[in-house]
Amino acid sequence: MKQHNEYQSYLGIPPLAGLCSMARAVDGTWSLDESLGRLKRLHYVLKRLHEMLTERITAEPIYELKTAFSYHAYLCAEQVTLLRRRVGEMREPPLGLESVPDPALARLMDEVECSPTTPAFLAGVYTVVVPAVLQACDRIRSDAHPLADAPTVRVARLIHFEIGELVDFGSAALKQMDDESLIAERQPWIDYLRTCIDAAGEIDGVQATGEDPPPPWHSVTPYRYDNEPRRDERFQDPYNAGVNPEAFLYDQDFSAQDKTLMMYYKRIRELDVPEMMASILVELRQEEPWEFHLEMSRQLWDEARHAMMGEVGFVALGIDWRQIPINFTWSRNLNLQLNARERHGVLFFIEQNLMPRTGKRYEWEVANESGDPLSAVFQDFDWADEVLHAQIGRRWYVPRYESLKDALSYGDACWSKVLSHWKSYRDQGLTQHRNWWPEIYSQACIGWDKDPDPRALVFCETYEDKRADLEKIR
Repeated sequence: MKQHNEYQSYLGIPPLAGLCSMARAVDGTWSLDESLGRLKRLHYVLKRLHEMLTERITAEPIYELKTAFSYHAYLCAEQVTLLRRRVGEMREPPLGLESVPDPALARLMDEVECSPTTPAFLAGVYTVVVPAVLQACDRIRSDAHPLADAPTVRVARLIHFEIGELVDFGSAALKQMDDESLIAERQPWIDYLRTCIDAAGEIDGVQATGEDPPPPWHSVTPYRYDNEPRRDERFQDPYNAGVNPEAFLYDQDFSAQDKTLMMYYKRIRELDVPEMMASILVELRQEEPWEFHLEMSRQLWDEARHAMMGEVGFVALGIDWRQIPINFTWSRNLNLQLNARERHGVLFFIEQNLMPRTGKRYEWEVANESGDPLSAVFQDFDWADEVLHAQIGRRWYVPRYESLKDALSYGDACWSKVLSHWKSYRDQGLTQHRNWWPEIYSQACIGWDKDPDPRALVFCETYEDKRADLEKIR
């Protein structure tokens, strides 16, 4: 009988669908239980990463981090879904995915969640936890039977591919935010986190020692979610609601090119949607199934993308967006005045109102008419995203009500409950609701090499008496 290392496939074509050599395939040192154990531990860590990244979005003032956390939380949600699906394929009803697999892993994730500063959080996530997850994925790819457990190997490969880039982002961000004193001050805690991983026998438990986790450090005080949105110093005059872009956009007297500038403003202002949606996900964490969190995380990330589209649009026009008051009172007022279900109602009501011809299709038509190809691309995909978001709302919001009409009425009523504080913010000296539009419009006209339209130049409608859907504030 020939030895397996002498095995010959037909014409030398790679055997076993290219998964591995025959010499590797005859090794039987793997089991379904071993695979399940490692996958469940990965699931726990990635789900906690998703949760803590989402928690940070609202109150994180730095725009680049706010949008990155939105993206990275979504990526983690996709990996969690891969893992849940794979575990469900492996004779595992019930799946047991909500159990804590190891107290040392729980201590590790609690500590990172309770990081006292943003640089500490970045270091914990991107220099400790994510690299340990990648190492666990590498070990699965090396240890799992490449034929019998090929689906698990694929999952590990996909996770490594998708979240590997997070390490590069985190390292680059830390490099800009850190100095030697901060690094030295933080090092004992970083060593502590690695002690937690050692006590857990690594993320995947392959080197279990049976040691108890070290006592809590920052997690002595449990993490408390902060639902008040914050912005960095570039967002000057954030209470300003002195320009109503929807009123300009739907006025037939203004040109498509001029409306494109206002649409870029509408896009970058969508930064307030992730700030608000994060609060829904945090506050409904125990009340909705995982599939709800997956789809809402995708929508949250899309809204962050839309904000960045607006940023890119202003850069393309040579306009410094930091001159423009990017208002945040929509997310602030909803987060501080409504509960999570009411906020979801407002979100659904707005998304559904973007579906008629006067909504996202209209914005796309304006962008195409404007002669600005970048705006046309952005509005094309923005429209597609919003169609998806409307479907997500119909799956997860509408079934709570007797009819679509009732669901919409509730969302409208919730929005009407929100006090805009337009006059109050002015009277407190938080803003004068300065009309920034003529200055920015004039700059755009220089870039377009045209004279400003006198009618557009004097546009001065505000949000004092109207919502973004142009309904009167009651």
